[in-house]
Amino acid sequence: MFDSILIPTDGSEHATRAAEHGAALARAFGASLHVLAVIDTRTAGGPFSGGELEDETLDRMTADAEETITAITDAVDVPEAIQTSIREGNPADEIHTYRDDHDVDLIAMGTHGRTGVDRYVAGSVTENVVRQADVPVLTVRATDRSRDTAPYDDILVPTDGSAPAAAAVEPACEIAAQFDARVHALNVVNLGDIATGSEYTLPKDLIDTLESQGEKETERIATRARESGVETVTQVVSGFPAPEILDYAVENDIDLIAMGTTGRTGLNRFLMGSTTERLIRHAEMPVLAVNARDQHVDES
Repeated sequence: MFDSILIPTDGSEHATRAAEHGAALARAFGASLHVLAVIDTRTAGGPFSGGELEDETLDRMTADAEETITAITDAVDVPEAIQTSIREGNPADEIHTYRDDHDVDLIAMGTHGRTGVDRYVAGSVTENVVRQADVPVLTVRATDRSRDTAPYDDILVPTDGSAPAAAAVEPACEIAAQFDARVHALNVVNLGDIATGSEYTLPKDLIDTLESQGEKETERIATRARESGVETVTQVVSGFPAPEILDYAVENDIDLIAMGTTGRTGLNRFLMGSTTERLIRHAEMPVLAVNARDQHVDES
């Protein structure tokens, strides 16, 4: 499934950790590896400069980018097939362009997980790539839980029964098969969608119906995983998606979460999209985001 993997790096600890996971996947799939550093010309000359970079500044930043790439290739057990590159421009735009130019199948990026106006640029760049990329994006924060890069023993696939959620099933099963990992299919009966007030008690028959639907959705994932010879676990819980998924991941020692996202932004994006972004910001383990914006997933 993954023949070519791209690792954009900004020299941060998070980017290095993402590179470790990206290299592990490259070795598992026999994929070529691309390491990319982008000189951000939007900010390099100062926020109010509005002009081109001076040669001395550009030379210094190019040297820094070269050191960043060297640090990655020295620190990570990279496969033999590796290509490095330095580009100038808007980081997110250059990552997308590089992906198109080199037919990349997976992007592995670090993210700082911060929210609000004080978050690092790398965090916002990663979210932009997740929203716009038409290939899976592996996001990684440098945490104690993300230190183990191989093998993945337990992979979590949350589902709400939608096409975006289903888009993550295939790559999750492919990765699980390569690492002989167990797939956990989890459905969260979203109480936020069906409760109308704090004093409103949900009818038991409604909860039972939703849980039954959730069991069918998780079993669909389990069936696909078994076709790959992968051990499976299914679970249906009630609550609010993001915290329930995070709690399940911690309690079950999950190594990787694979989720679909619609890639939409603003108020009209689907819940699965916003849930995925919350997990990217807060999960202790890597999150594989699979954009279903342009995919046609069979939900039969």
